Amino acid sequence: MTGSRPTAPAGASAHAVVVGGGLAGVTAALQLADAGMRVTLLEGRPRLGGLAFSFRRGELTVDNGQHVYLRCCTAYRWFLDRVEGAALAPLQRRLDVPVLDVGRASGPRLGRLRRTDLPVPLHLAAGLATYPHLSLAERASVGRAALALKQLDPADPALDGLDFATWLGRHGQSQRAIEALWDLVGVATLNARAPRASMGLAAMVFKTGLLSEPGAADIGWSHVPLGDLHDTLARKALDSAGVRTELRAKVGAVSRTGDGRWTVEAEGEQLEADTVVLAVPQHETHTLLPDGALDDPDKLLDIDTAPILNIHVVYDRKVLRRPFFAALGTPVQWVFDRTEASGLRGGGQYLALSQSAAQDEIDEPVATLRARYLPELERLLPAARGAGVRDFFVTRERTATFAPTPGVGRLRPGARTHAPGLYLAGAWTDTGWPATMESAVRSGFSAAGAALSELGRPHVHPLQEAA
Repeated sequence: MTGSRPTAPAGASAHAVVVGGGLAGVTAALQLADAGMRVTLLEGRPRLGGLAFSFRRGELTVDNGQHVYLRCCTAYRWFLDRVEGAALAPLQRRLDVPVLDVGRASGPRLGRLRRTDLPVPLHLAAGLATYPHLSLAERASVGRAALALKQLDPADPALDGLDFATWLGRHGQSQRAIEALWDLVGVATLNARAPRASMGLAAMVFKTGLLSEPGAADIGWSHVPLGDLHDTLARKALDSAGVRTELRAKVGAVSRTGDGRWTVEAEGEQLEADTVVLAVPQHETHTLLPDGALDDPDKLLDIDTAPILNIHVVYDRKVLRRPFFAALGTPVQWVFDRTEASGLRGGGQYLALSQSAAQDEIDEPVATLRARYLPELERLLPAARGAGVRDFFVTRERTATFAPTPGVGRLRPGARTHAPGLYLAGAWTDTGWPATMESAVRSGFSAAGAALSELGRPHVHPLQEAA
């Protein structure tokens, strides 16, 4: 599809319609509105937040899944600042990850992944030297692999076609090193184990998070329900920016008008626009794309999805004295204390287990998962052995992320399309990042920046401005 740049009618400000109210759509809407455009945001659900949201279950406010970010996630940190929510999702002062191994014959053992303030890569040297879940030889080999990884360019197309496990094998990593370190981090950030992860995305995660600056991997997470940040505060920010936000407004069609503008058909309404940003999942984007907008739109259908399973357990007493930990030698991956954030009262404790790359378990019955995971928690947490279980439930995100498989990079489109005035956003677009909150916000920046550039409006990228 070709054509001239759309222009607003004389005397009217340019109108942008953003389809999708996840982090990508909200970011794009805020950026466009901040640049002086008239913006309408359409979201089919009754809330904002996309795949990072909260819901009520009795007295609890429950996040659909445990979402964390890192200090290197500068775009998501911009988002938190923009919606005035940064204080509600603080970062660790310094990286410190408790890792409990219950798979050794010698009994449970606690180790920690920590950093110091020394320059990269020395900031991780002391923590790696004392990490008890690897042998001395394995620690040395991890250090050598990290130095080799630091030399890679994650944008190299050759890395996109290689799987992470093959690269690790070529660099002397034992199966134990992969389990106790590389996959411990990689599964949580990529939503895939090493054999099913693009080396390009893995290199991006480890190089940016662990090898860019000493504090890059410090962990942050919301101390309030995600809905407070991604829905309530986001809606307040949109309102303050003058964005018209419509919920329960599913878009059925997007089409070009005779004068080069756009028509967006939502339930019960037809909107005219100069700019349209599609900030919805790849399969929905494929359905809405007009002919000619992409060279090969069917590539979007080849971007597979990967599930995340979250298991929620409410005990009648406190069984965990840390805010979170990671686990080895057990099906359990990461455990977070969500007691205060959920509003639980009465002296109990609410734990959330985040289980990424959960293809084998995503459809398991709740009873099966209960029989599997409650005994595992008792292995990990001795205090849980005598505790009563007030509630046990499961949330399933079957399409939580795009699958970061080798070759996925060539399938991910950029923000621009061949149709003037039409742009794409979403964590699945070509941001260089895996499917994270950071990737979603970055995609919103890219879509808004491309739109404003095409309209000839001055625009400074938020991350360049911050720098």
